[in-house]
Amino acid sequence: MLFNSFIFLFGFLPIALIAHWLVERFRPSWRLPLLVVLSFAFYGYWDWRFIPLLALSILVNWIVAQSFIRSGRRMLIPLAIAANLLVLAVFKYFNFFADLASLVPGLHAPHLDIALPLGISFFTFHHIMYLTDLKAGKAPRYDLVRYSLYIAFFPQVLAGPLVRWSEIMHQFEERPYLRPDAAERVARGIMLLVCGLAKKVFLGDQLAEYVNPVFQAAEAGKAIAMGEAWQATLGFTFQMYFDFSGYTDMALGLALLFGIVLPQNFDTPYRSVSLQDFWRRWHMTLSRFLRDYLYIAMGGNRKGLALQIGALFATMTLGGLWHGAGLTFVAWGAAHGAALGAGLLWRKSGRTMPNALGWALTFIFVMLTWVLFRATSFEAALRVYEGLVGLGPQGVAFKWRAIALAMAIAVIGPTAWTFVHKLPPRRWIAIAFAVLFVIVLFKIGDDANYEFIYFQF
Repeated sequence: MLFNSFIFLFGFLPIALIAHWLVERFRPSWRLPLLVVLSFAFYGYWDWRFIPLLALSILVNWIVAQSFIRSGRRMLIPLAIAANLLVLAVFKYFNFFADLASLVPGLHAPHLDIALPLGISFFTFHHIMYLTDLKAGKAPRYDLVRYSLYIAFFPQVLAGPLVRWSEIMHQFEERPYLRPDAAERVARGIMLLVCGLAKKVFLGDQLAEYVNPVFQAAEAGKAIAMGEAWQATLGFTFQMYFDFSGYTDMALGLALLFGIVLPQNFDTPYRSVSLQDFWRRWHMTLSRFLRDYLYIAMGGNRKGLALQIGALFATMTLGGLWHGAGLTFVAWGAAHGAALGAGLLWRKSGRTMPNALGWALTFIFVMLTWVLFRATSFEAALRVYEGLVGLGPQGVAFKWRAIALAMAIAVIGPTAWTFVHKLPPRRWIAIAFAVLFVIVLFKIGDDANYEFIYFQF
């Protein structure tokens, strides 16, 4: 059930909102159980066979947490985290490691023919955040209903943002529709939803039509012309942003409709003047997770420069592997880890760089490494890189208008969160968003709906 689908917008969402309003108004104690049921219904719409995995994952981790609180046995938490990672590895990485093992002469590793459960990377990381903080004495005990909602809350269960327990759990105790700003929250939630839909439908999906044919040709072994290569590389740079930030806007807007504030995930990342700045602005909740639960755990900046650079490299390489079971993802993460290490050495040397040059170098590096992220093989990535430097066929025009518009919006424009929260409460603004929503619906009806890119992770 895509956020940009009619079944969600005119089926699930209205029913969920009406049920939530009735329960919050007349049976407030039922609110959290209802949200859990709605979240499981939303998750199960994709494939009901994944519901037991999500439910068992929640139940087992919750039982481990309760056992740890009662007994104080510290080994329970590392064992539970290892079990979570093992489940993730079986579903997401078994065939990847089997392919690596098969590279050894004479060794043939079997494959598992199993589907990847949607959102498994995200809800696994939510378990890890809570369990780690519980072991450190930072997280309190929660009952099963609240813990289930933390893990399975439907706006963020499939593709984030990665929400820490401390950012959301206290909000479960509120009566959201009794707040003095309840109407404003709902209005801004609707506006965020419409903004995210518009970004996805009018920008992300349209850029996909420039990007996908070129990468498909590269994957089929065809040489890529310079115009095509630049079109696909720049196009994916902005498709990725509008697709994923559009999803995040929708998730934040939907959560507001149900009285929950989720953390922002993007802050104009293509304005970044360094790679360190980029990762503070791009997929911000993942960046914080990698920093706090991997980088710092490896020693961070506390044990010398050499170890710090090694921790940066290892953290980003693992971050690349988390995104996908492929060596191109590993290479993408490793490239970012190496570049972050180079940036650290630059700062340690006391040198400075003009912001304009820093922005240009950062943007070019991020754009070029997105090729590795998008390509399904190194051979396909190499064909695109060859095209970028003019080693492919000539004479193919670069379709620049849509990409130039996307670049202007991504680099100059504000985030949807900032834009929506700065708008004053005016009737004409409500009318404008209603018109935009209708236009989006016509566009959805005319075109094929693309799944969100991050659903594959």
